[in-house]
Amino acid sequence: MKKINSLLQELGVSKVRLAKYLGVSRQMVYNYLELEDLNKWPKEKKILLLKLLDIEDGEEGSINSIKVTTEYLMAVESRLNQGVKSASDFDSYFDLNGLNKEEQNLIADITYLLKEKLLEGESSRKKENYFALLYLYHMLQSLDNVPEIKYIFGYMSKTTGFISPDEFKFDEDKQFIFEGILYSALTLYNNGGASRSKLAESHKRFVQEIEQKNEEKLSRTQQLNTTKVQALRELGYTEINESNAAEVFEKIAEIQSRKV
Repeated sequence: MKKINSLLQELGVSKVRLAKYLGVSRQMVYNYLELEDLNKWPKEKKILLLKLLDIEDGEEGSINSIKVTTEYLMAVESRLNQGVKSASDFDSYFDLNGLNKEEQNLIADITYLLKEKLLEGESSRKKENYFALLYLYHMLQSLDNVPEIKYIFGYMSKTTGFISPDEFKFDEDKQFIFEGILYSALTLYNNGGASRSKLAESHKRFVQEIEQKNEEKLSRTQQLNTTKVQALRELGYTEINESNAAEVFEKIAEIQSRKV
């Protein structure tokens, strides 16, 4: 199995794609690859893997004889793509128009993992996964307004070994500084240098700042709603619709300018 693992790694076949090819969960792929002998795999899964790698049998000699050339790599990639759910099938669930193949594969991989996490384990684990993914969704919604979210994603990709620690895809100076600060904070956290009692006051300020922002946001929303109602009343409308939207928004801007 060490030879199989090494070959898959050399070919760049991810656990996610292999899981989809075999029709099993990602965790099951990890379990398969930890077995000492390929013959301990379920027969149909073993046949699929041998077919993917173009091996007649699972003997060590057959595996050792493989030379990873460009031609072989492309052949494996082709067989892998044929076995994995195609982008056109996935497109029946999502509108992927305008995305290239790499972007489509990314969406497919993310969706596959999300579903796996929501189906994973006992009810308590599934509940935790649900809220983790819900918070991830909130972060993605805020991605354009909070650049630090991208730095957090980059930092986690580096610490978990997916990318090089020297890789910078965003503003390098800001990302570099943020990673240094985050590393220091997490080192303090992991080494037991922080406690609830020590950070109680800091967390209190954190909560107060968020509550203040929420109050300001609520106030702005209430002001906007009041202005919208006034605009509709002045124009003689009862609601905003497609035909009067431009006129209503113009009136809202006019009302707001009167208060300046």
